[in-house]
Parts: sequence; C-alpha cells; structure tokens
Amino acid sequence: MLPPAGSLGRAGGSLVSALALGLLLTAQPARGAGPATQQIEQAVGAFFEQGLGREAARRGWQGMRITRRLELPPAATHLPACTSAPEVRATGAAASLLERQQLRIHCPDAGGWTLDASAQASVSLPVAHAAGLIERGQAIGAADLVFERINVAKAQRGYYNQPAEVAGMAAKRRIRAGQLITPALLAQPLAVRRGEAVKIIASQDGIEASTAGEALADGQPGEVIRVRNVRSGKVIDAKVQESGVVASIF
Repeated sequence: MLPPAGSLGRAGGSLVSALALGLLLTAQPARGAGPATQQIEQAVGAFFEQGLGREAARRGWQGMRITRRLELPPAATHLPACTSAPEVRATGAAASLLERQQLRIHCPDAGGWTLDASAQASVSLPVAHAAGLIERGQAIGAADLVFERINVAKAQRGYYNQPAEVAGMAAKRRIRAGQLITPALLAQPLAVRRGEAVKIIASQDGIEASTAGEALADGQPGEVIRVRNVRSGKVIDAKVQESGVVASIF
C-alpha cells in the first residue's frame, strides 16, 4: 500500500536509472527558445528524474510515469549555451517533489549565468480500482481488481500500486465498480463471524482445555469479543486467535 502522497524522503545512493525503473519522462517545453533553453530543460528533467527515481525505488512503485511543466523567465531565451550541464537546486519550501518547485538554475562556466524558474512535476501510477461491485466483508482477489492510472498527488486518501498489497484483504463496506481502492476501505479479513461456531480454549497453570462456543460478534485476530459457551450457556469475553479459535479471558 501506498499512503497518501506526501513528503518525499530519504535521498542517497547513486542516480537510479530511468530504464531500470521503467520510468518515462516527458515535458512541456518552456515558451521561447534560446541557446541555453534545451540545456535547462534537460537539467530540470534530470533533477526530477533523480529525486522521483529514488522515491520510486524506496516505495516500490511500479509503472511510474512523470510529466512536468517548466516555466522560465523571458531572460532565459537570451542566455548563451553552457559548456557543461547546468546545475539545478530547489530553493522553495515545498516538502514534496510532487508540489510546485521553485528552482535555481546555474551555469558553472566562468562568468556563467544564474536564473530562477518554477516547475511542477506529476507522477502517474497504475493503481487498484474495483473491477465490479465488492460487498462488505468480501475477501478481495485479483479478479476483483483493475489497475488504472491516476495522478498520485491527487490521491489524498491513499492507493494501492501492486496486487499483492490488496489480495486477501476484506472490504469494510460496499465498494462500487470502478471505485478507487483506498486503505480506509479495507481491513484484515475476519477470523470469526457472528453466529459461527468457534473453539474456545482455556488455559491456566499449564493446563489447557477446550470447548465449543458460538461467536456473538465479528472479530479479527487480537480482538476481544463476546462468546457463548454452548455447553453451559455462559457468555464470556474471549480473544480471537485465528480463524474459528478464541481464547477465554479470566
């Protein structure tokens, strides 16, 4: 699962190649053209590719695509070409590379130029949507999912990028066909359902006994629910251990 788009963290390591990540980088050219404009475009592209490439590797993003919009001041069209690649660094307070960036671009030549620009990158990923209606409590399998691209910066409630992150989870509520699957919609599957027969285990001083019971509530592993002892009719509190098994609480 990938949480809501937020700050991009942990730099380090060498530049992750776009090829290795399956990264596609496209851009909308800045208005006007001059000797340095293409160099600036390429340098800004590398800036985003490097930062978002590290983030893709950290989060295990699959099938990432990046687009960006670069806005240059009019003076950029009159700048001379640089003999080496321009240097780019962020100067604004944006916490995430998915937020609008204020950039300072510098030509390191002797007497080289410096200019400020702004850029906005967007990342799209194929993420899980419901292939059809998913009922509350239904365990989700691969056939219940379809993966469609979204701009992850707009997915404030989170998303899932890989089938393994969703498979085996259960729906907390009914999910309509085509709906984006978010963490708030899913939970671990129920180990015990209300009305089902369960095995009640009781242990004390190294002695363990078991008896038949009836669950009076739904429960996931670790939760405490009410259970009726079928033999005595007594209702007790019991902790759900696994599917169909609860442990009495003295």
